[in-house]
Amino acid sequence: MIYEWLKALHVAAVLCWSGGMLAAAMTIAVHAAKVDAAGSNVMIEFVSRWDRRVTTPAMLIVWGAGLALATQGQWFGSLWLTVKLGVVVALSALHGVLAGMLRRLARSEAPAPRWFSHLPPLIVGSTAAIAVLVVVKPF
Repeated sequence: MIYEWLKALHVAAVLCWSGGMLAAAMTIAVHAAKVDAAGSNVMIEFVSRWDRRVTTPAMLIVWGAGLALATQGQWFGSLWLTVKLGVVVALSALHGVLAGMLRRLARSEAPAPRWFSHLPPLIVGSTAAIAVLVVVKPF
């Protein structure tokens, strides 16, 4: 029964983490496009605070619960899990980049690079790839 609760915790944390990353990426992309420069600082501060209070703790829960699930399922050594962990490591690094850019934008240190507009589809695609790896276990 603990396995099901751990799995539910993991899935809920994944939803919060990926949603928070999407919110951060979209906020930065809008700022980079200078769509609404007047209200963007308030939004950046809000999203940055959300990132610190919700998104980052959710990422830590994803890692903890995910590693516990992999240990219980004895999946270490499975190719699908190795690939999934590679994608999760990349998303974790991207989360750090997003959080850092939010902090810089909140201090108005530098404009956001335009390439940040490509990050939301990357986050969605990576999350979808992880879902396929976990559910289908293609290899």
